[in-house]
Parts: sequence; structure tokens; C-alpha cells
Amino acid sequence: MNPIYLDHNATTPVDPLVLEAMLPYWKETFGNASSLHLFGLAAKKGMDEARANVASHLGCEPREVIFTSGATEADNHVLLGAYEATKKKGNHIVISAIEHPAILNTAERLEKLGASVTRVGVDRRGVVDAEAVRAALRDDTILVSIMYVNNETGAIQPIPEIGKIVKERGIQFHTDAVQAGGKLGLRVDELGVDFMSLSGHKIYGPKGVGVLYVRRGSFIRPLLTGGHHEFNRRAGTENVAGFVGFATAFALAHERRAADEARIAQIRDALQARLRALVPHIYVTAGEAPRVANTLNVLFHFVEGEGLLMRLSLNHGIAISSGSACTSGSLEPSHVLAAMGISKQLGNSGVRISLGRGNSMAEVETIAQALAKEVATLRAMSPLYDAYERGKMKDEDRVAYETWSTAQ
Repeated sequence: MNPIYLDHNATTPVDPLVLEAMLPYWKETFGNASSLHLFGLAAKKGMDEARANVASHLGCEPREVIFTSGATEADNHVLLGAYEATKKKGNHIVISAIEHPAILNTAERLEKLGASVTRVGVDRRGVVDAEAVRAALRDDTILVSIMYVNNETGAIQPIPEIGKIVKERGIQFHTDAVQAGGKLGLRVDELGVDFMSLSGHKIYGPKGVGVLYVRRGSFIRPLLTGGHHEFNRRAGTENVAGFVGFATAFALAHERRAADEARIAQIRDALQARLRALVPHIYVTAGEAPRVANTLNVLFHFVEGEGLLMRLSLNHGIAISSGSACTSGSLEPSHVLAAMGISKQLGNSGVRISLGRGNSMAEVETIAQALAKEVATLRAMSPLYDAYERGKMKDEDRVAYETWSTAQ
């Protein structure tokens, strides 16, 4: 049994070229980048080159690139730091209902500190309406934070359109662009953002490193205080090897983006078509929305998603996810699917397949057949499925299932 990895939205393997670029900074170029001797200066040179590399792809100044421990830190930095810096002007923040927990939980924390938070909903496709963001803005709004690509469904949000609306009101705008890295354009002026969060381990780089873009002149306070690192934005001895790894992965992602997107989209579409052919009573979430090429989120009706992914792993060596890796230990249904109007029972049947560079068209039939087999096995044990097949399900329950079904 050859294992098949289909959870690239959770994390990606480190590209060999990235590892190669990082190795010298764990060995001979090991100095502290804040030291003024030759060892420190050599490390600082590597860090400066990494920063300039990232800035070139974002279309910004190197000083606007702040290296972090990851996107969770970056998200926290923006929400907490912008609130602290601008709360005298207002206390209102706008986010979407489908944000990553790093945004959602930090927004809840801010509410306890006195902030007012509006959570803008999404349509049936899982897409935020830019006009709904406009309607949510108030005179005391100080920050808007909308993710670029949803990590569960792959749905692309209209960030440039929202950015124009937000800028008309002179409000600061942040996007969590973690799932857009290597998949979409990230030029900050084209997107109209003041802040952007990125993560290394989603783009074949190392874990524990990310980037926060901070537009010059933005109002934000440091999250971590101490030394004068990162232009006084983020204290702490620099993870030079990690920064170099991020920059290398980021450059490779941009270089390979077109080829990766075309090839992976073909695999995703072929797998989606085979699943629709082999498995009745399924629904592809965000299937009608603009999506990134690698993500396929499917509701397998009358099946519990966690049970399905466990059977795929144990019986076939196939790794998929039931949603965000940061909520996989929760018994609660996906907040993203709930925001789309999908019921708790149906939401619990969802699984996420996220493809990457290591996947191939040759795997499609193996994956589709494995899913079809395990879905059939689980449905055979489901009293709900039995009731549906025998026409004994309550009308309201039947309508709920068939509303979210490609079998209509």
C-alpha cells in the first residue's frame, strides 16, 4: 500500500531546494543577526536578502516585510496591535464568519477587551459579498480583516473589491492570505491591503516561520516587545534559517505557480468528476465559487467525516482532512459550512481533499475507488441512509439532504 498525501492545506513537505538553502544557517553561518562581528553580519546578510526577495514578490519595500513565527502570530499581531494603536479613534472591527480560528478567537478576545466585532456572512458558495462588508462599516470602524482563500473550501474571496471599499473610508485592511500563497497573485497594491499574513509551511517551506506585511504608515503596535528586532515591530532573536527557507519557498512558489495550478486543477477536476460518477448523494462545497486549484471539499451524505478519513487512512494509506487542521480535535461541526447554511448533521459529513505537487493523475482512480468503497461501507451501517432509501425519512430531513446534493 503506497501512501497518498492529500492534506496540503494543513501542511506541505519541505522542498529539497528550501532545505538546501537553509542548511548553511544552521552550520557555518550560525551567528546572531543582531551581532556586529563577522558571524553576525554574515547571518544578517542572509536575512536581508531573504527579506528583499519576499518584498519583490509582494511589490513592497523590504522594511514592510516582518518575519514572524507563523500566520497565527501575524493574525494576532494585526488584530491586537491595530486595536491597541487606534482604539481612541474607534473600537469596531469587521471580519468574516469563515475566518481561520487565529482570527475568530482573537476577535473574541478583543470583544472581552471592549471591542465591537461584526461578523459578515457568506453566500451559499462560501463567498463574502463585498457590498455586505460596505454595509457593515461604521464611523468607528478601525480595521477590516477578510481571508483571501478559505482553508476548508478553497473559495476565493473578492479581496481587491473589498480593498477599494475599505480604502474609500480610510480604514485599515488586513487579509489572511495563507492559503493563497503560491496559488494567487499577492501584490499588495493590487489587493489594496495594509496588512497580510503568510505562512511558510503551506508553501513547501519550514514550519514555525511566517511573514506579516505591514504597509508603511499603518497604525499598529508590536505584539512582542523586547529588543529592536524587525524594525521595532517584533522582538526576539531572528530565526535566520527559517527566514531564508521562507523566502526560498516563496520564490519557488511564484516561479512554479502557473505550471502547478494547471496540473493540479486537472487532477482536482478529474477526481471531482469520478466521485460524482461513483458516489451518489454528495455535494461539492464551493463548487460554483471561484476556487484555488488544489482544494476539493465534499459532503458525503449519511456518512460521518471523521470516520471516513480514519478508514481511508487505516485501510488505504490515504490522508485527507475533515476540515481545518487547527480544529480537527473539536467535536463541533465546521463553522465555515455552517456559515454557508449547511446543517450540523450534513456538515459533519464533509471532508477536505487538498492536492499538492506530489500528487498525480495516476492516483485519481485509486482515491476515487477507495472513497466509494468506504462511503458504501459506512452507509450500509447508517440508519439514516436506510430510512432515506426506503422512503421512511421525514420530509423535512429529506429536503435538507436533497437541497445539498448533486443527485437532484
